[in-house]
Amino acid sequence: MQNPSPEGRGCRAAAGEGYHKKKHFQKNLSEPLTRLAAASHPLPSGEGLVRKHISQFGYPKNPMQLAVNPPISPMLAKRVDQLPSGAAWIFEPKWDGFRALIFRDGGDVLIHSREQKPLNRYFPELLDPIQSQLPKRCVLDGEIVIAGKNGLDFESLQLRLHPAASRVRLLSETTPASVVFFDLLCEGSRDLRSTPFARRRQRLEAMLAASAPPLHITPATQNPSIAHEWFQRFEGAGLDGVIAKDRSGIYEPGKRVMLKMKHERDCDCVVVGFRWHRENRRIVGSLLLGLFDHNGVLHHVGVCSSFTEAARRELVAILKPYRTNAAAEPGQSSRWSQGKDLSWEPLRPELVAEVAYDHRQGDRFRHIAQFRRWRKDKSPESCTLDQLEAPVPQELKEIFG
Repeated sequence: MQNPSPEGRGCRAAAGEGYHKKKHFQKNLSEPLTRLAAASHPLPSGEGLVRKHISQFGYPKNPMQLAVNPPISPMLAKRVDQLPSGAAWIFEPKWDGFRALIFRDGGDVLIHSREQKPLNRYFPELLDPIQSQLPKRCVLDGEIVIAGKNGLDFESLQLRLHPAASRVRLLSETTPASVVFFDLLCEGSRDLRSTPFARRRQRLEAMLAASAPPLHITPATQNPSIAHEWFQRFEGAGLDGVIAKDRSGIYEPGKRVMLKMKHERDCDCVVVGFRWHRENRRIVGSLLLGLFDHNGVLHHVGVCSSFTEAARRELVAILKPYRTNAAAEPGQSSRWSQGKDLSWEPLRPELVAEVAYDHRQGDRFRHIAQFRRWRKDKSPESCTLDQLEAPVPQELKEIFG
């Protein structure tokens, strides 16, 4: 299969050229993933120089004076079934991590989440590289990721959101994070949001030409065939799909103007319970899904929702017969619930639903599954964990060429 290079690095979009190599990628990302994951990024001695400008909650003590100031929402993508064709598009791998906007204004650094919350305290190992490698005044868009031995490790990333500073510091040393950048909002005194993406990409490449881990630039290509190859190959490294960006597109905060094609598979699941709708306790909010292992033990694998209001009302009648004599199985509380009501109603495990899911995390659905149809022709016992497809593992070094 064709390697992402020769289009594998930089995408000189305006000139239509292929990728150009970066020495630091050849040096650091040509190593096996196991070495990449094992390589720690210890907290630098100069981190205090950055920390002294950051308040307890991660916000700069003084307002930033940039061409683009926080808070700001990142530009988003809408889901499509097929990638667009033609020369108007630039394609990138879709990273599975924490979306982040990075602001630097001299000695002030702010790592800003998609929800406009500061992330500095959760990723202290990124502060000094940002301070030392990025221009003094800039705003970049990217994804915070953790490279594990089997690819991107989203579960380890979630563990970083811990209230104890000592725990965060320990994890920053044992499972250090990286940032993969894919857009540039401002540089110096210039607001680049109205600049066409092809030109913003060029400036981003120039800015990061001499950067080193844990800072990276995402691969990009104008070749749809290579984008489709990435979609097929790199799921095993933990990537979530492919993003398509209009070469002439401006940066539109909070708007779904990019396109994303994500992996989607079908799975027959046992409906083991449900939750009432959070705003109307007389209609169903979501279904709890289970799958059997080889020993006949039923495991909670996720939920499905996104029903119309009419369907939610219909579900009340459909589920009613299965509520009697139901024994509780899955439905444990979530450490990430942040006080949300996760109480649920058990059902007898007799109903089978076909659902669509895009990504797995261990033996669970990474995101909320989508209901497709009831499968009265399937027995609950046939709904096993074997249905969850395991993508062929790939090393992250292949993505960067």
